Amino acid sequence: MGLRSKDIVEKFYTSLFNGEKDILDNYLHPNVALTWYGTTGLKKLDFNEILSLRDDMAKNYESLKAEVEKTVEEGHQIAIQFTYHVKTIENPDEEMPLAHFMAIWELKDDKLFKGVQISQLGEEIDESPWS
Repeated sequence: MGLRSKDIVEKFYTSLFNGEKDILDNYLHPNVALTWYGTTGLKKLDFNEILSLRDDMAKNYESLKAEVEKTVEEGHQIAIQFTYHVKTIENPDEEMPLAHFMAIWELKDDKLFKGVQISQLGEEIDESPWS
């Protein structure tokens, strides 16, 4: 039995930095296109650029994990809200929020194909934004 669309999106973000071999091949379509609106401006990323970004981030942090707040599916689109938490190399004993994200994805062949993502630095955390 294959993964549901919501599970594919969640597993991509939650396992991106856990050392799982071939994670991008497992979850990203070879022709993936991600439009990312972030604090440094607009980025348009393809498969290799996402790979490069993931590798750079993995080198700069002791650990990085995603805490998923909500995932919603409607038709062929999946929306996810999550926060990345990091432990820095300089301070590996303290985990802190890196950034908050909202993303919407369309899947093709059970892989992330076209996405739009917005992020903001993680200075504050609302422990229960949906309550």
